[in-house]
Amino acid sequence: MAKPTGFLEYPRKGTPYRPVEERVQDYRLAQNDIPVEELKVQAARCMDCGIPFCNNGCPLGNIIPDWNDLAYRDKWEDALVRLHSTNNFPEFTGLVCPAPCETACVLGINQDPVTIKAVEWEIIRRGFEEGWVKPQPPARRTGRSVAVVGSGPAGLAAAQQLSRAGHTVTLFEKSDRIGGLLRYGIPDFKLEKWVIDRRMEQMREEGVQFQTGVHVGVDLSASELRKSFDAVLLCCGAEQPRDLPVEGRDLAGIEFAMDFLPQQNRRVAGDKLDRDSEILATGKHVVVLGGGDTGSDCVGTSHRQQAASVTSIELLERPPEERDSSTPWPMWPLMFRSSSSHDEGGEREYALLTKRFVGEAGRVKELEAVEVRFGDPDASGRPRMEEVEGTLHRRPAELVLLAMGFVHPVHEGLVDGLGIEKDPRGNVLADTRGYATSEPGVFAAGDCRRGQSLVVWAISEGREAARAIDSYLMGRTRLQSKSAERG
Repeated sequence: MAKPTGFLEYPRKGTPYRPVEERVQDYRLAQNDIPVEELKVQAARCMDCGIPFCNNGCPLGNIIPDWNDLAYRDKWEDALVRLHSTNNFPEFTGLVCPAPCETACVLGINQDPVTIKAVEWEIIRRGFEEGWVKPQPPARRTGRSVAVVGSGPAGLAAAQQLSRAGHTVTLFEKSDRIGGLLRYGIPDFKLEKWVIDRRMEQMREEGVQFQTGVHVGVDLSASELRKSFDAVLLCCGAEQPRDLPVEGRDLAGIEFAMDFLPQQNRRVAGDKLDRDSEILATGKHVVVLGGGDTGSDCVGTSHRQQAASVTSIELLERPPEERDSSTPWPMWPLMFRSSSSHDEGGEREYALLTKRFVGEAGRVKELEAVEVRFGDPDASGRPRMEEVEGTLHRRPAELVLLAMGFVHPVHEGLVDGLGIEKDPRGNVLADTRGYATSEPGVFAAGDCRRGQSLVVWAISEGREAARAIDSYLMGRTRLQSKSAERG
């Protein structure tokens, strides 16, 4: 235990951010680092519980009390070894994970939980700074080959694990750069892209082969892929966005969030965009439909593009300020949250249903919405929604960004080409024991299997799928399971 009385002596100190007026002027990381001595104090709050629920709250099963204790004792390199034993990329989770481990922290029952995420970020930040993060190539190669399709966190984690197990791994990415949504979905002010690039260099030295600009299922057929590799792992994400089929949807200026966000990431990377296809919030009244992480990213990007106004609209009612009784500890709590982007300004409105878009000269100018309320659940368990009479109104909307989530992976091309089964929601059908699809030798992990989810879940599934593939190819595996790492 770091310090037996630490949780009694020290209050929680969260991650600091650069001043709003400064950070909205650029796309650099919005957060600041906590000074190391203050962070050691935060690590001292960890109680090393007899049953550390933070381990279960984390999809990766991170052994959090161990590295909190080591960080407190200035044993940072040992802390890094413990952290890497369960998480290939703590720099990703240390920046963009919503930290379900913290909501499961035992201290959080009646106090503020430990700042687990900030300690994690400092461990890996220091690890790179001190040169402790080094390539780990295998002693020998197995002669077996694996294709990993998709270079998001699931694909990256699986590729690294499989290469370290001795297999020859080729990672295919349809875009021009590696990283998936880490690269083109998450803004630079939350995750600067050099963070991805330095990890890619480690993976290259470990033997992972990267193939960018190859759209598997289009540029490379599913049958060619199967012939060329002993196993295939699908980590192609859930990229089919949820649309809003209401009157006026075809007006110009109504865009999917994932058409808007990647453009700004490309600008930051120095790419030149076609002016005719550019989506910019500059000088416009922006309405973001959807209150999740993607919607928040649209809000922050719109602020930086100097929108005239930014309004975020959510269909559901405003969550309560404190943990709702329907989600008791250690569950992920239903409660009101404000991201760094929301803290930068704009309006947030709840319980509003978009009825139609109103245009002028073919472009959207206004959004028509009505207030809704939710009653008792219907037969399926969902709350009944009804419109509130007399609340129909219009608001300016010169750019509407649809950030209402994703329904399933894109089926055309690879998924349909492989002829694999899908679950009732349209995701690739595979269980969490073997990650095998209905097609022998083809596996699936991450969002294309489980649906839209968190980076930490993607890394977890990538690691577990790698273990399943190693066992499939070799008859056994030396890659640790999540349960073994926890034990």
